[in-house]
Amino acid sequence: MRRGDGGPFGTCIVRGGRLVALGHNRVLGSGDPTQHAEIVAIHRASRRLGSHVLAGCTLYSTTEPCPMCFAAIHWARIDGVRFGTTIADVRRLGFNELSVSNRTLKRLGASPVRLGAPLARAECRALLVRWKALPNRRTY
Repeated sequence: MRRGDGGPFGTCIVRGGRLVALGHNRVLGSGDPTQHAEIVAIHRASRRLGSHVLAGCTLYSTTEPCPMCFAAIHWARIDGVRFGTTIADVRRLGFNELSVSNRTLKRLGASPVRLGAPLARAECRALLVRWKALPNRRTY
């Protein structure tokens, strides 16, 4: 768990069972509000694979991607997304999230991105609860 970087949000991108890229939330460290873990991982995966098309990849994230990140996932043509906690879960913990789920975005945008069932939800929620209890935590 990283301290002071906007939360314990982490993301990895996998293709063919192999790790392509990792990302963590860098909003506070970079001063850039777009540096969510998913965006960082997509940027790194695109650079590593030499393409903005990440077909054949699956993105795994601590929490359900926000609307900005889901749009980037869609535009990168990532095949699927798996996450632990939902946007509703993190809103209940006090995080500043837009309450638009990936399922709603997928439906409204007719996106082909596959959404899997929550993965390790209890463990991801416990991580977020522990982070919320830290005295020096920072959010944006």
